[in-house]
Amino acid sequence: MTNEQTIARAKQHFGEVVAEQLARVERLRREGDWIDYSAVSPIVIGMIGGDGIGPTIGDATQKVLEHLLADEASSGRVEFRTIEGLTIENRAAKMQSIPDDVLEAIKGCHVTLKGPTHTPEKGDGWPNIESANVSMRKELDLFANVRPVRIPKEGIDWTFFRENTEDIYAVGSQGINVTQDLAIDFRVITTPGSERILDAAFSHAARAGKRRVTVVTKANIVKTTDGKFLDVAKKVSERYPDIEWDAWYIDIMTAKLLDVKRRGEFEVLALPNLYGDILTDEAAEIQGGVGTAGSANIGKRHAMFEAIHGSAPRMVMENRAQYADPSSLLRAGAMMLEHVGFNETGARLHKAIDVCGMYERKLRMTGRSTGAPSDEFGQYVMDTVEDPALDSKWQSYVEAAG
Repeated sequence: MTNEQTIARAKQHFGEVVAEQLARVERLRREGDWIDYSAVSPIVIGMIGGDGIGPTIGDATQKVLEHLLADEASSGRVEFRTIEGLTIENRAAKMQSIPDDVLEAIKGCHVTLKGPTHTPEKGDGWPNIESANVSMRKELDLFANVRPVRIPKEGIDWTFFRENTEDIYAVGSQGINVTQDLAIDFRVITTPGSERILDAAFSHAARAGKRRVTVVTKANIVKTTDGKFLDVAKKVSERYPDIEWDAWYIDIMTAKLLDVKRRGEFEVLALPNLYGDILTDEAAEIQGGVGTAGSANIGKRHAMFEAIHGSAPRMVMENRAQYADPSSLLRAGAMMLEHVGFNETGARLHKAIDVCGMYERKLRMTGRSTGAPSDEFGQYVMDTVEDPALDSKWQSYVEAAG
């Protein structure tokens, strides 16, 4: 093949990618308003077990949530649904990242709480199907990945708003090997996509009484796409005159999260997809590991909350799944409660998880028989939520640790 033919083939491929993304931009411009959960009855909560340790931690978390929302469920304000079939076995058998019947059930819920799902990788024996998470984000347009990280004793209270549907991830499977020696991938940042994640971050800061939003890019080097994200941030900030904002580069930001003198200054952070993926894992590790953090994937009509760790197939193979720590999924459950309007209940669950997993620690999770089983830890959290002295106990622990 001549160079001219090679270039023509690459141009055609790039043109197809551009056409697809232009159509997506038009869809984004036509999207509707945010759902008002105060006007919804019942609020339908889908419980998805997932793979590996997912069903174990999912059961423990579901018992806690059903207990906390017992009155709302009995009055018809809330409805729990169990969604089966999002297992790697079923997905592989049907060669779909989300089987059609499972996707229909998910779309019938307002919010879902999902255990970890396995994403096939080369050499693991499973067919090469897309990540269930990526597919769900696309199908439900879950554009905001929201991850809070709180370490009260260290003055850390961060909330990350990671854009969830663009960047390298949007077209990660559409790169091209131009020749044997030249491979090119594509990166997509759009104005409406940037605007909605940045507006979500600023809006959260205003509601939560925060002072500052920090926007993270590499706009000094990646001038076109990161430059657009930064330009949109400037425009969105004008809607929130009471909220300060600043811009940091991703490389120095990863260092500053480790800077004990400065990191307490950060509050709300907004990032494109790839930088957000990297930085939120670093932040979770600072908190105590990915097993301690929950994650929200939020769109205007649907939302999915999940643990941020994997399915831990080795624990299942070694018959240790019953000792998996449900803390991450419980955190996600607390975030879900806050998202649908049960703010006080969600806040109490967050405090109970802090007390049980960070401070009091009457039960210890080790992932083995040397520690507590998942269901016992879930019961410990449930009992702690119901403790009338929870608020004062939590405050005393924070002050003592500080």
